[in-house]
Amino acid sequence: MRACLAGVLFFACLSVGAATGQAPATTQAPAKPDTTETWPDAAALAERRLIAEQRPLFRSAEPLAFTLVADFKAVQRDRAPESTQTYPATLRVARPDGSEASIAMQIRTRGHSRRRPSTCTFAPLRIEFAGDVTGTVFEGQRALKLGTHCRDVDEYEQYVRREYAAYRIFNLLTPRSFRTRLATASYVDAASNKPVTTRAGLFIEDDDDVARRLDGRIAEQEKALFHHVDSETITLLTLFEYMIGNTDVSMSGLHNIVLVRTPSNAIYPVPYDFDYSGLVNTRYAIPDKQFGIATVRQRLYRGPCRTADQFEVFLARMRAARAEVMAVYDAVPGLDPRYARDGKAYLDEFYRTIDRPRDVKRAFVDGCDRAGM
Repeated sequence: MRACLAGVLFFACLSVGAATGQAPATTQAPAKPDTTETWPDAAALAERRLIAEQRPLFRSAEPLAFTLVADFKAVQRDRAPESTQTYPATLRVARPDGSEASIAMQIRTRGHSRRRPSTCTFAPLRIEFAGDVTGTVFEGQRALKLGTHCRDVDEYEQYVRREYAAYRIFNLLTPRSFRTRLATASYVDAASNKPVTTRAGLFIEDDDDVARRLDGRIAEQEKALFHHVDSETITLLTLFEYMIGNTDVSMSGLHNIVLVRTPSNAIYPVPYDFDYSGLVNTRYAIPDKQFGIATVRQRLYRGPCRTADQFEVFLARMRAARAEVMAVYDAVPGLDPRYARDGKAYLDEFYRTIDRPRDVKRAFVDGCDRAGM
């Protein structure tokens, strides 16, 4: 069972579970065929996967120190929800030999709630590389999401580290997940060359690289329902969202989720942005009234309907990962020990739920969604 925790082996183990008498998840209905462009052959797909897997940025768990120079007054004033206006910037980072690379780029604000000034005085960023990244940790990258500290307050900076922990937990459960890299970001005003602040940041893997690692490409398919996507993936995903107490995700609206389509026409949903989860527990996280929960700390299963035996295939593996999940909180640099204890306690509540058959029935079997989220 321990081998089932190792990345790409997870889904192979699901098939093993079915072979040992546990009912597999319901097979999804065929999705509409993708006829937009020709697929590469198997060798080309394998080469793309290997290149994406070996990106230098995500081959280390050490926080990456860098300096970003830009007109941050102009950048952070741009909070229009649909704005794609970019601004020139320069990123400075050490090369492996210790010399400094200076990379030209364009940046802009991004996000939904965190883009609102009332939520964050320093919004998350999208960075687009315009200069040469050869020989740097960013080699092979063209654009990345950068999670920021939101407000220049220690508590808010902790949210970056808390969200990183949530990503790491999902990485333990499946390779069909976004990789991330913690960073120490120094922001400098371009006009005065004076420091703005130095805070924790979080690089999030490019969507297309996630797709390449899964031998697919991003599918811009709105209004996707549960039966349109891979049944194993959506069941695990929604159980994980319940685990961390996150309802701020919509597959049908492509909100905080991407869809990856493969040549066989399988569609894998992959979630991101967990700052509205009960596990991260930010001050600004408020659940949507439609869900009937008072706080984000209340868990609500929004996933597909399965029998208790079908859920057990997934829950058994989540139980098997418990030690590794808890160990995440001992490995996040700079994480407040008080929050580490709180995060473990919140996850303990989840594990107590899935250890009790009556609670499993009430939370998942009786509380499922028959269509989509």
